[in-house]
Amino acid sequence: MQKLVNEMTISFKAISVNEGFARACVAAFCAQVNPSLDEITDIKTAVSEAVTNCVVHAYPKKAGDVIIKVELYENSVVIFVSDNGIGIEDFEKAREPFYTTKPNEERSGMGFTVMESFMDKLDLLKNENKGLTVKMEKFFSIKKNIAVGE
Repeated sequence: MQKLVNEMTISFKAISVNEGFARACVAAFCAQVNPSLDEITDIKTAVSEAVTNCVVHAYPKKAGDVIIKVELYENSVVIFVSDNGIGIEDFEKAREPFYTTKPNEERSGMGFTVMESFMDKLDLLKNENKGLTVKMEKFFSIKKNIAVGE
């Protein structure tokens, strides 16, 4: 089992301007374990997609909250992106490439496909009350880790 190095939780409104903030915040937090630039780019892309899904799909009438929890380990990161929105009826269908609930809004239906391609693990979890949590994990290349003193 890997050693937990650090963890954080942030919360913000599900509005499009906050997508860049979330992406930058998670990337900066992960930088303390010295991942490669490619790994940081992958994480930023996946977080961007997950937050965009919350903004576009979770709250159709009024912007609710997005909660991101990040667990940083010596050689990996686990990221939870959660909302309390309307949720997803069919997880399997939602994960199909090009599936979208908003075809008239020029949505490609590739969000989960993009997340899966940039992260090593992706799970969709129904929240107890309502909404969805996207759990993503990225494994870092093994190298001397200056930030945690190895």
